[in-house]
Amino acid sequence: MMTREEAQAIYRAGEESVVQVLLAMDTRIQALEQQVRELTVCLDASEQRVKLLEDQLAKNSRNSSKPPSTDGFKKPAPKSLRQKSARASGGQPGHTGQTLAMVEKPDRIEPHRVERCAGCDRSLAYRPAEAIEKRQVHDLPHMRLIVTEHQAEMKRCSCGHLNKAAFPEGVNAPVQYGPGVKAAAVYLKNYQLLPYERTCELLGDFFGCPISEGTLANLMGECHARLEQPVQQIKAQIAQAPVAQFDESGSRVEKKLWWLHAASTAHATYYDIHPKRGAEALEAIGILPDFGGRAVHDFWKPYFNYSCAHGLCNAHHLRELIFVHEQHQQDWDETMIDCLLDIQKAVALAKPTTEHLTKARIRDFEARYQCILDEGYAANPLSASPASAGKKRGRRKKTKPRNLLERLDEHRLEALAFMYDFRVPFDNNLAERDIRMMKVQQKISGMFRSQEGAHAFCRIRSYISTARKNARGALEAIACVFTGNPFVPRFNTS
Repeated sequence: MMTREEAQAIYRAGEESVVQVLLAMDTRIQALEQQVRELTVCLDASEQRVKLLEDQLAKNSRNSSKPPSTDGFKKPAPKSLRQKSARASGGQPGHTGQTLAMVEKPDRIEPHRVERCAGCDRSLAYRPAEAIEKRQVHDLPHMRLIVTEHQAEMKRCSCGHLNKAAFPEGVNAPVQYGPGVKAAAVYLKNYQLLPYERTCELLGDFFGCPISEGTLANLMGECHARLEQPVQQIKAQIAQAPVAQFDESGSRVEKKLWWLHAASTAHATYYDIHPKRGAEALEAIGILPDFGGRAVHDFWKPYFNYSCAHGLCNAHHLRELIFVHEQHQQDWDETMIDCLLDIQKAVALAKPTTEHLTKARIRDFEARYQCILDEGYAANPLSASPASAGKKRGRRKKTKPRNLLERLDEHRLEALAFMYDFRVPFDNNLAERDIRMMKVQQKISGMFRSQEGAHAFCRIRSYISTARKNARGALEAIACVFTGNPFVPRFNTS
């Protein structure tokens, strides 16, 4: 039989074995729990990554700031924020319409005689016409260069001195192009945005003026030099304006990414190009550092480095709100869209009769705006995610709806600036329209081959855009540059 001591030894051995098994199981459980936590963090990070990629794929020109050219062949279905008008499509009652009309004094008359009777073949040459039916053909004349030869007399006085008549101002070379040819070349290149080769080809085909690309480049340089002072005056007018709009877009110069900056008012446009996009470029351009009005722009942070008043583009806000609604299936964004559009409509209706909304109307809109923000915050609480639970440093990552909410909240005075001051536009479309044609130039030509060419194009285009805003024809305005009388608008404080 087993002794008592032997039985106790066997019991103690079994007890130790059970403890070891339990300890091993506990270690395994802890390892599994750690693995689950790591997998949870990895899964959360993957979900955030997938959501980020889905958001990127869902962006297009309708719900973000992406240009329409990036939509490719899968264009988004049109969905305008404009409400349908009660008017029927087409011309409205009272609209006069325009058509090709007869002129009272034609440049040339071609009579067509009736010589013989179509019935009996008798001669009708001696009979006077009972009536005349008129038809006019409007056509272009045969276009060719008009060459003017200037002849300066030379006479010798009895004293022996040789006297020569003076040539008109601007006639400096034995053979040269006049201001009309120069203006046409600059117009085609910088306003119609034709490439160098096609500009030269058009001038040769239309006017028999076989200009070379080198001569065309020299004409661009001459126009650029003549416009230094006029464009500086345009720039100074924008700097003194009560409201100005600003925008920037990428452009290629010598195969490198540069940034094209635009500053716009209703009467003036200024373009400049710089290797940088942010504060360094804005300082070099020199409008915002001393600007005392209100700068309207999209939410590009370097603009807020300047102490002037600011206004935000609500067209950007509307597109971002559409994105939040479509991609994140939230409801507060639609309510915010309606609120912004209702304020815009109220301002448009009040403008003809008053300079501001009533205080009661402003308080109602502000309360409505705040209620929508509260609804948005409730739908997008700021909570730590498992992926960031163990992190102690750095800012907490926020969702796009949350970022948009905080921007509309913290910068509500800038977003609603158009409600408080009727001079402030609802959006930044003026500057965006001004910069759009510069993007067309990039699409046609690809890039600027030299920095000098890029700066020349910006200066000439600043002048042309300003002239067009003041109802001056582009060709006429360019011709004034070469005759020494460039157009500069009068300063307008409105």
